[in-house]
Amino acid sequence: MHNFKKKYGQNFLRDESILNNIIKRFDVDKTGLIIEVGPGDGALTKKLLLKEMPVICFEIDDSLKEKLDLLKCDNLKIVYADFLSINLEDYIKNNKHIYFASNVPYYITTPIINKFIDSNIIPEVMIMMVQKEVAERLCSKPGNSQYGAISVILNYFFDVEFLFNVDRNCFYPIPNVDSAVIKLVKKKKTLKLNDYDKFKKIVNDSFMMKRKTIRNNLRNYDLEKVENILEKYNLNLTNRAEEVDYKIFVDIANSL
Repeated sequence: MHNFKKKYGQNFLRDESILNNIIKRFDVDKTGLIIEVGPGDGALTKKLLLKEMPVICFEIDDSLKEKLDLLKCDNLKIVYADFLSINLEDYIKNNKHIYFASNVPYYITTPIINKFIDSNIIPEVMIMMVQKEVAERLCSKPGNSQYGAISVILNYFFDVEFLFNVDRNCFYPIPNVDSAVIKLVKKKKTLKLNDYDKFKKIVNDSFMMKRKTIRNNLRNYDLEKVENILEKYNLNLTNRAEEVDYKIFVDIANSL
């Protein structure tokens, strides 16, 4: 029996209907490549292989090798490494259509998303099972208290959809929280952005202290320029970042 490691957030999905529902919502182009992080004992991996396209799994726990070796086939490559430490380009090569599916270990949900974005590799579709409250934050829109910096950044690159909840009893061992499945679909066309790093910094700074106004959080920026942009959208420096749509942040970043 596998020795489940809490430090890796190991909770394996045991509900076949949930797995089937995930795969049903996972639209792929068979010329592409699927990436999975944290395959565990391979429950989702088996379903991904039914898509009849190459699958690369990154598993940090090499004690799962014996189980995962049972899935051996031409379409599957398993890399025993920390996904956050690898060079993505080395594995993707010339593949233009990347897809991502995973029961994401809770503690690395945002780092995984940032890994793709910072590598300038935006998957066509990302379908992820994450902690329910994380799902709500990732899918939230302006005006929602859950809306944060990662919500803004995701909305720039993707159309984000909350698919369905997953009860904690669908996993073994049973975690302390419920989960949810979300779907990110790469936008066909993104807004012109002069400098992504500047955009990201402005967004993060705007949410640095969530209860503070934009004036307070962006006091080290050219506030006159920021206010000029906000006023175009009937906002001002007394608004909070959670009221500002991603398109406005793009406008602010470009103006600065």
